[in-house]
Amino acid sequence: MPYIDESPTMSPQLSARSQSGGGDSISPTPPEGLAPGVEAGKGLEMRKLVLSGFLASEEIYINQLEALLLPMKPLKATATTSQPVLTIQQIETIFYKIQDIYEIHKEFYDNLCPKVQQWDSQVTMGHLFQKLASQLGVYKAFVDNYKVALETAEKCSQSNNQFQKISEELKVKGPKDSKDSHTSVTMEALLYKPIDRVTRSTLVLHDLLKHTPVDHPDYPLLQDALRISQNFLSSINEDIDPRRTAVTTPKGETRQLVKDGFLVEVSEGSRKLRHVFLFTDVLLCAKLKKTSAGKHQQYDCKWYIPLADLVFPSPEESEASPHVHPFPDHELEDMKMKISALKSEIQKEKANKGQSRAIERLKKKMFENEFLLLLNSPTIPFRIHNRNGKSYLFLLSSDYERSEWREAIQKLQKKDLQAFVLSSVELQVLTGSCFKLRTVHNIPVTSNKDDDESPGLYGFLHVIVHSAKGFKQSAHLYCTLEVDSFGYFVSKAKTRVFRDTTEPKWDEEFEIELEGSQSLRILCYEKCYDKTKVNKDNNEIVDKIMGKGQIQLDPQTVETKNWHTDVIEMNGIKVEFSMKFTSRDMSLKRTPSKKQTGVFGVKISVVTKRERSKVPYIVRQCVEEVEKRGIEEVGIYRISGVATDIQALKAVFDANNKDILLMLSDMDINAIAGTLKLYFRELPEPLLTDRLYPAFMEGIALSDPAAKENCMMHLLRSLPDPNLITFLFLLEHLKRVAEKEPINKMSLHNLATVFGPTLLRPSEVESKAHLTSAADIWSHDVMAQVQVLLYYLQHPPISFAELKRNTLYFSTDV
Repeated sequence: MPYIDESPTMSPQLSARSQSGGGDSISPTPPEGLAPGVEAGKGLEMRKLVLSGFLASEEIYINQLEALLLPMKPLKATATTSQPVLTIQQIETIFYKIQDIYEIHKEFYDNLCPKVQQWDSQVTMGHLFQKLASQLGVYKAFVDNYKVALETAEKCSQSNNQFQKISEELKVKGPKDSKDSHTSVTMEALLYKPIDRVTRSTLVLHDLLKHTPVDHPDYPLLQDALRISQNFLSSINEDIDPRRTAVTTPKGETRQLVKDGFLVEVSEGSRKLRHVFLFTDVLLCAKLKKTSAGKHQQYDCKWYIPLADLVFPSPEESEASPHVHPFPDHELEDMKMKISALKSEIQKEKANKGQSRAIERLKKKMFENEFLLLLNSPTIPFRIHNRNGKSYLFLLSSDYERSEWREAIQKLQKKDLQAFVLSSVELQVLTGSCFKLRTVHNIPVTSNKDDDESPGLYGFLHVIVHSAKGFKQSAHLYCTLEVDSFGYFVSKAKTRVFRDTTEPKWDEEFEIELEGSQSLRILCYEKCYDKTKVNKDNNEIVDKIMGKGQIQLDPQTVETKNWHTDVIEMNGIKVEFSMKFTSRDMSLKRTPSKKQTGVFGVKISVVTKRERSKVPYIVRQCVEEVEKRGIEEVGIYRISGVATDIQALKAVFDANNKDILLMLSDMDINAIAGTLKLYFRELPEPLLTDRLYPAFMEGIALSDPAAKENCMMHLLRSLPDPNLITFLFLLEHLKRVAEKEPINKMSLHNLATVFGPTLLRPSEVESKAHLTSAADIWSHDVMAQVQVLLYYLQHPPISFAELKRNTLYFSTDV
C-alpha cells in the first residue's frame, strides 16, 4: 500500500502518522475562524488566490489522468484480436478506477472554474469540496490496488516491447496558457499522481478554512470535507509503500527501511552525529561521507547489528557509560543566544532586500551554532548491545525518541529473524541504498527549514491534563508534557502520581513557556518505586512508558481565547486534555492589583512596610519550604506546578490566611516554586525596577570586566532597600539550589533562565519601547535579562552592608 507523501510543504496539521509509521499521533481539529488580525475582506481575497492556484493544479491533474487513459482504449481494442498487447484482465488491473477518478475531477473542475472566474464575496463552493471528499472511496479502491497495478505494469513492460514503449513515454498536455504543448511522463509516475492529489486537496482545504470567516456558509462544509480527507489520509498512511522503502538482498529477499533519523552517538569519548537506519532485519549506523563538489553524497557505514543479535541491556545490567564531558549549560545558552541573534539579522537583511551573499553567510553561521547545539544538548542515554560483544551508546533529547526506537526494534524482533554476517559487497550495496531510501533528509535545524515554514509559537501554552482511560490493570500513573525548542524536546511539566488506578483523573493545569515551539508531546508513565532499578548511565530510577502521543501546535487552532479540548490516543490509552495559548506580550503584562490589601500585584515597598519586614512574607515562606523539601527535586523551578494549586496559594497569601503554613506543608513543591515565580512576575514593576532596566541592559553588555563590575554594583546600590534586600535574599537561595545540581539538574544558568525575565522584564509602559515581535523579545531582551541575573549568581557573595557602606546588618531571618 502506498504512503501518502506528507512533504515539508504540508501543513503540520496534516501529519497523520508518527515517525515510526505507527498510530501514536493525532491531528488536531481544524482551525476556528480567521487568524487573529485577518480582516474578512482580506480573508476573502486570500480565498480567491488559494482557489486560483488550486484550479490551475487541478487542470494539470486532469491532463495527467487523460494521458493515462489515452492508451487504454487502443489497448482494449487489441485485447480481443489475435495479437493482443495486454489481456483484458491486465488492462483492468493497471487502469483500475482511473476513469472514475477522471470523471469526478472533471465534474469538480467544470463546476469550480466559473465560480473562480466570476468571483465575488458571496460566492460559495464548500458543497463542491464536500462532494469531492465524499467520493474518496474511489481513491481507497485505487490505493488498495496500486501495488498490484504497478507490479502488473512492470511485468508487462518486461515481457512486451510494445507496451514498454507506451508506458515509458506518455504525453501530458500542458496548461492552456503554457508554451509547452506536451511533456513526456512515465506510466509509473502518472499512476502515483492520484495518491499525491489527496494530500494536495487536503492542504487546500486547510488553507481555505484559514481564510474563511466562521459565519460564512462555506465554513462548516469545508470543515466537514477536511475531516473526511484527514481521516482518509490517516487510514491509508498506516503502511508504507514497500516499493519506496525496500532494497533486495542477494538472496532475493526484500529488506525494507522501517525508520531512520539523526542520533548523537558517543564514540571514543566524544559525541558524533550519525544517521541511523532501521531495516526489517538490521540496524545500520552511518555517517555522510565528505564529497567533492558535483559528486553524489554517500554514506559510510560505521557499524551494523542484525536484529537477531541486538539486545537492550536493562538499566541495572548496563555498565557505566564512558565519561563524556557534559557541555556546560551556559555554553548551550550562549549558542541559543547566538542563534536567536542570527535569526534576527537574517530577517532584517531579508526585510531590507539585503545581498543574498550576506544572508547565506549568516545562514552558514546559524547552521554551525545549531549543529553544535544539536550535538551537545542531548543527555538521555539509549544503549544497544550486540549479543556477540560490543555495546553502543546514543544520547537523545527525549524519552519519547528513546521509546520510539526501542518499540520499532522490538516490534520487528517478534518476527522469526536469523543472525547473519554481511559480506563487504552486501554491506556496500546496503549502505549505498541508504541515500536513496532515507526519509529524513536534513539535520533537524531551523537553517534547513523553508522560509515559508512556521517559525513556531512564542508565549505561554496553558494545558489541562484531565484524565486517562484504557489501562488494563491498576498502576501508579502520571503524565509529563514536552515541547520542542531549538530543534530538540524539553520536559516542561509533570502531573502528580495517581496511585493504584486504571482511570486516573488529574485535572491539573500547567503553564508552559514556548520558545518557537511547534509540537506538544504527552507521555504517560507507570511510576516505579523499586530503588534497585537504577540506570547506571544517569543514576535515575527508570519509570515505564505506558503510552506517548504528539500534537502539532498549529497557530490557527491554538491562538484562540477559548480552551480547545482534545483526546490523544496512545497504545490503546486515551488521554483527555485541553489547551489555550497566550502570546508572550499578552501574558507578560505587569498589571497592578486593584486591591492593595493583598501581596500579588502590589509594590514590594508597600508590602514590606505593611508587614514591617525586610523581605515579603510570601518570599520567605516559599523559599523556606523549597529548601526544606524541594532542593533535591529534579527540575525545581523549571518544571511547572499545577496552575490550580498555584492560584489557591495565591488566594491564601493575598488573604493573609492563618492556614498558610499548614497549606504549604501539604502542597506539591512545584506549586510552591511556581507561586514564588508568579509573585515576582506579577509585581507592578520588576524587582530590579523599570527606571534602572535600560542601565542593566547597557551594563551587562560592557566588555571591560572592571567597568562591568563597577556598573553592576552601582546599579544594585541604586535599588530601593526592600527591592535590594529581597533580591540578595533570593540570590543566596538560588545559589543553594544550584549547589545540588548533581541531584536536581538545576545549574546557575538554568535558574538564571527561569528567573531572569521574571525579575527584570519591564512593565508594559516601559516594554513598548523595547519590543518589536514575539521572537525578538526572546532573541535580545530575554537573553540579556538572563545574563544580568547570571552575572550576580556567579558573583562572590554580595553583602547589603558593604554595598550601602553603612552598618545596616542583613541576615536571613528578616
